[in-house]
Amino acid sequence: MKVAQIKPKNCDRRMNAICFKRRFSFLPAAMTVAPNIALAFAFLICGATVLQAQDASGPLTPPPEHDVHRVTTNQPVEAPPAKPPAEIVKEFAAKEEKFLRARVAYGYKKSIKLTEYGHDGQPSGEFQMTLAGIADSEGRLSEKIVTQPPSTLHALELSPAVLRAVARIPAYPLIPQQLSKYDLRYVGEEKVDEVDCYIFEAKPKLLERAQALFQGVVWVDKQFLEVVKTYGKWVTDLGDERAPELPFINFETYRENVDGKYWFPNYARSDETLHFKDSGDVPVRVVIKWSEYKPLAAGAAAAPVVTVPDATAKPKP
Repeated sequence: MKVAQIKPKNCDRRMNAICFKRRFSFLPAAMTVAPNIALAFAFLICGATVLQAQDASGPLTPPPEHDVHRVTTNQPVEAPPAKPPAEIVKEFAAKEEKFLRARVAYGYKKSIKLTEYGHDGQPSGEFQMTLAGIADSEGRLSEKIVTQPPSTLHALELSPAVLRAVARIPAYPLIPQQLSKYDLRYVGEEKVDEVDCYIFEAKPKLLERAQALFQGVVWVDKQFLEVVKTYGKWVTDLGDERAPELPFINFETYRENVDGKYWFPNYARSDETLHFKDSGDVPVRVVIKWSEYKPLAAGAAAAPVVTVPDATAKPKP
């Protein structure tokens, strides 16, 4: 493997947004700034064109890539909503725990694609695999590899285990049991595709050695008080959590509504740049997609997954 230095990527990125729509009406990351800048990662200005729904109960077709400009801001916090922010946090945190517990009772398909880009901006190499989340012989949720085409990467040499590790992103950091560890600040409102959202910034009060904590932003549906999107990273007092062989730290994650009541992740993306002394910069991107959520057999995966990774173990799916 070539030895690379990780170079933070410019804040301007080409991001892929996942559009989603409410049922009932319904709808089914590298940070380049220091953690002590309060809103350095707070706002995402989307230029997505909302596509017509395929299905009133499912996510919309993902739009083509479009330009999105992620900016830092020194804007003052907007006036708080009519409902006290503390009550909004309490309600969405309770739903986050509900979704966490429900997710381990669902099987799924997960695709992971890591792409290298050449100096012309075109893909120059790729590693991808598809996994299925199924119940093992003891009824616990586990993953098996379904497909894994040969790798065409040039700058990196990866094992399936490394790529699977980077895809184990804890999806529900802000459950009630964890709220006391965070400063949660209301910072404004923004429309995410068709959904009007409150924006909350989450910062750990105190970094820990044994447990990684989330640092980032959540977008909360104003009507139903459910998190529909997150952007951020996991940190300990030793620094940012990431797979040692890969540079990906911050992930932007969209969710979809499953069975009209649970919000599970369906798309996550992170962009970074590897820097080689001899050959120069190599932009890299990882995209993770979840689909085909289906309930496991009765009694399978009764215990909830680990909600936050510790400093020595990779987070579980």
